[in-house]
Amino acid sequence: MDIEMIVMKLVVCGGNARSNAIEALRSAKNGDFKHADQLMEDAEKTIQEAHEVQTEMIQNELNGKKAEVGLLMVHAQDHLMNAMTVMDLCKEMIDILRIK
Repeated sequence: MDIEMIVMKLVVCGGNARSNAIEALRSAKNGDFKHADQLMEDAEKTIQEAHEVQTEMIQNELNGKKAEVGLLMVHAQDHLMNAMTVMDLCKEMIDILRIK
């Protein structure tokens, strides 16, 4: 996969995971925990896809094939980390709503 495809994959996965987590929180606020759980599971699967791309990049680097780390890659990693943070917070908020 070339660098542009890697960047797009990370940005798309991050965006989709973040959107699913926010939608899951909204479902939980409406009392639909089954839907919220499914959306969080979908978000986790999407983050796993991004993690697989990152793992491949790490393996390539260990084998001497370093990827160019430019502003686009930093931007993609920002998207991914933001999504992971949002997911963690949404999980906690959903748990709080669940015990109400």
